[in-house]
Amino acid sequence: MAAIDVRGLRKTYGRHQAVAGIDLSIATGEVFALLGPNGAGKTTTVEILEGHRRRDGGDVRVLGLDPATAGRAWRARIGIVLQEASDQADLTVAETVRHVAGFYPQPRPVARVIEQVGLTDKVRSRVRTLSGGQRRRLDVALGIVGQPEVLFLDEPTTGFDPAARRQFWELIRAEAAEGTTIVLTTHYLDEAEALADRLAVIAGGVIVAEGTPATLGGRATAEATVSWRADGGVRTEKRADPTELLRKLVAEDADLSTLTVTRPTLEDTYLALIGENR
Repeated sequence: MAAIDVRGLRKTYGRHQAVAGIDLSIATGEVFALLGPNGAGKTTTVEILEGHRRRDGGDVRVLGLDPATAGRAWRARIGIVLQEASDQADLTVAETVRHVAGFYPQPRPVARVIEQVGLTDKVRSRVRTLSGGQRRRLDVALGIVGQPEVLFLDEPTTGFDPAARRQFWELIRAEAAEGTTIVLTTHYLDEAEALADRLAVIAGGVIVAEGTPATLGGRATAEATVSWRADGGVRTEKRADPTELLRKLVAEDADLSTLTVTRPTLEDTYLALIGENR
């Protein structure tokens, strides 16, 4: 059974249709990334899946239940890292995590969670003294302390330095390896490519493309661009299969040190998709 199943999801604010009929299925244990520009409908969709926002139409099932009517037992099975979170600024990191752990029937050990997010040296620090990146790590700790079956991450690495982002990626991979279903929204395309089993691009309230990072928007079959230096300039050709051209260049003793073969990056594909659907 899919961990998340969505059919015909719709949400309107006044005359603005934020979500315009989304269909989505996310398998148990899958890392699924939602991409899209600001205002595309990503956060609204995720908040409906979390049970934080009411939908206007469609059918939604998360862990087999409708988030709009699911009770406390269901909420104990999900973890949430919001895009913006409030906190108890005068509590210490340990006190904050311990407090939230108390809401769950089988929480993880507090010290282990704090170590996982890289805040061991801040365990006795008050939350108000933390930097923005450290507060974001604390948000992640609060999202995973309950051992969720489904974990929602809305822009989780905002404010992280490169080293902290890599550490976070390892944490997410470990969560997925234990069978946790993860729904991730991010503006970092390298993050989506590194973590997601599948991803979808939302623009204008609809899903305009869905697939693996390697196949999204036809990336796997897109023409390759072959460039090399010859006759004092740079020559470029596009080929669906560049093999024969490469053989020809080798036979002609071309300067292979200047040769490059590229296909569209995930960023190229993403920008083309949202540009066409704005």
